[in-house]
Amino acid sequence: MKTTWNIYRAAVPVIREAGGGSLVAIGSVAGLKASGEMAAYGAMKGAVMRLTESLADELRTDRIRVNAVLPTTIDTPQNRAAMPGADMSRWVTPSEVAEVIAFLLSGRASGVTGALLPVG
Repeated sequence: MKTTWNIYRAAVPVIREAGGGSLVAIGSVAGLKASGEMAAYGAMKGAVMRLTESLADELRTDRIRVNAVLPTTIDTPQNRAAMPGADMSRWVTPSEVAEVIAFLLSGRASGVTGALLPVG
């Protein structure tokens, strides 16, 4: 949450000065419904979601769109090492997440702001 806030705090004045643009946060489906032993992680991802919604509303008049992607577990070497017994066939690839982010940053998503988009 702190990282997202700091990035937005630095980026918004620059984007505002440029006449508008788009921000995309990386959340998690854990922000929608956290599981056991994930309290802090789920709470922080929930906070990223609320920040996204609030800033989307606040920055709309500045032509700044704010959205978030909410991936399931991303298939990375680190996650594979940390969860060797997990069903990795259900994980989302980094490329799949990147495609959704690229769409949200593009002009094709010019009417999308405040979206919390699950991926995976």
